[in-house]
Amino acid sequence: MGIQCVDCVREQARSAPQAKTALGGTVRTGRPVVTLTIIALCVVSWLLQLATGGEWTQRLAFAPFIGDVQPYRFLTAAFLHSTSVFHILFNMYALWITGPFLEQMLGRARFVALYVLAAVGGSVGVVLLAQPAPDGGWFTPVVGASGAVFGLFGAILVVLRRLGRNAAQILVLIGINFAIGFMVSNIAWQAHLGGLVVGLVLGAGYAYAPKERRRLWSIVITVAVAVVLVVLTVLKYASAPQFLLS
Repeated sequence: MGIQCVDCVREQARSAPQAKTALGGTVRTGRPVVTLTIIALCVVSWLLQLATGGEWTQRLAFAPFIGDVQPYRFLTAAFLHSTSVFHILFNMYALWITGPFLEQMLGRARFVALYVLAAVGGSVGVVLLAQPAPDGGWFTPVVGASGAVFGLFGAILVVLRRLGRNAAQILVLIGINFAIGFMVSNIAWQAHLGGLVVGLVLGAGYAYAPKERRRLWSIVITVAVAVVLVVLTVLKYASAPQFLLS
């Protein structure tokens, strides 16, 4: 009976080529670590919102009037939710049904970039579409992972089309949820639109990147989207009356 040392087996495993998905993601077995981590962060943050009587929400929620001096709120608002359990349940369910697939197909790094930029894009959408006036939504706090979730909706739509799969259900899902934003009060449809646009752009960039230059292309499109979001935000703030800024 032959015996192989443990270190040799480990070295062989490291040197063996890793299987890749059609879009360049590493094929992994086990749980979708990134998706579960995001869900855990949202749940913990929601519990802190309840436990602190709103103080945690006030520290991290986003509103256009304060985003220029506390830009971290563009992202942190995506990890907050209203006190209604249905708000966080819906967003986490939507994340769970889209996240693992995208995490596997794109790989962890691009999935994180997609989620973060879609979340920021949701806040940017609020800034761009809110009127810079006291009664134009400039001072209205916005919370929720909906912008990021809509980004995943947009990305998965493009990815499914790229793979030649039926994307009709995703189209219907996007249409229904986007329409709800106009029919139900206290829903920031601007965040939905901002996240969706970012998800469509990044999803297309990742899905249709040339195979031989996929890594470089993914970096370029990610940086480009981030820069565009920053530039649009700066221009909007520059055009807003000074008395409406913090």
